[in-house]
Amino acid sequence: MSGRTVTIAQVAKHAGVAVSTVSYVLSGKRTISADTRRRVLDSISALGYHPNAGARALASKRSNVIALVLPLRAGMHVPVLMRFASAVVTAARRFDHDVLLLTADEGPEGIRQVAASALVDALVLMDVELDDRRVPLLRELAEPSVLIGFPAEPAGLTCVDLDFAAAGARCVEHLAERGHEEIALLGAPSVVYDRGTGFATRTREGFARALHAHGLKGVTLPCEETFDEVYETVRDLLLDRPGLSGLVVHNEAAVSHVLAALRQLDRRVPHDVAVVAICPDDVAERAGPPLTSVLIPAEEVGREAVRLVMDKLEGRAVPESTLLTPLLAVRAST
Repeated sequence: MSGRTVTIAQVAKHAGVAVSTVSYVLSGKRTISADTRRRVLDSISALGYHPNAGARALASKRSNVIALVLPLRAGMHVPVLMRFASAVVTAARRFDHDVLLLTADEGPEGIRQVAASALVDALVLMDVELDDRRVPLLRELAEPSVLIGFPAEPAGLTCVDLDFAAAGARCVEHLAERGHEEIALLGAPSVVYDRGTGFATRTREGFARALHAHGLKGVTLPCEETFDEVYETVRDLLLDRPGLSGLVVHNEAAVSHVLAALRQLDRRVPHDVAVVAICPDDVAERAGPPLTSVLIPAEEVGREAVRLVMDKLEGRAVPESTLLTPLLAVRAST
């Protein structure tokens, strides 16, 4: 039926259902049987029906827009952040919502202005700090919110993330199982720790606790992003700790530099130094050698954040905390 606008009444006739049934399938406000829902969706696809966003917003008193608050701060690896953003956008579209991306570091005032403008129905926030200035406001806002990350006091909030403390511990456990007795964590850039960013701090804490639990010697160090800085860090680390035989790298921008520095220092991976990374799978797989890694599940976290915020919009109860279990893939570097 290309060339003219398809109406909801035409969809209903094509599917053999009432107009209200099509409306309920689109809004999710009532439970519709799986067969009926499938028939309606098939008709929507066959006819090329597109709900009118303006009419839908007026009827529901919603904008059908989610704000994704993603301050682009120093020390954050943008390619990985964009994986999370892309996952949120893709998931939101499945719920017929658009995403307003806010990248300025405007803190609580920026969030207050967006909420007051009625531009968005809900907020998803990233780059969460342990003492995050935005948290008190989120507890007050009428608009529902979900954090990708955990502040120090998450009570009364809705948070989802990889369990980074468990990820740090899983890396230690893997190296301990392979007989390593002295290992190090090369973590995020110093500025990320200085801000008290939750994911970096929790990884460091999980790593340190696991060192103690397994009776290993080790150290945690911030790691910058340029080759010269990474080379200096790795060189000094090996000089200070001649018995060190394992590295955990939680810094996607530094992964290739760490491997290059080890080569220049005549340390073979994994024969002289085993390396485990916390990073997306494709970063680990294209490294030389391919790295044993704990996956950062950006797509899964983004989808879950949107699902949680949509449940909140519909008044459904959601858990305060959702922690994804870290998954370790063994490759050539260990």
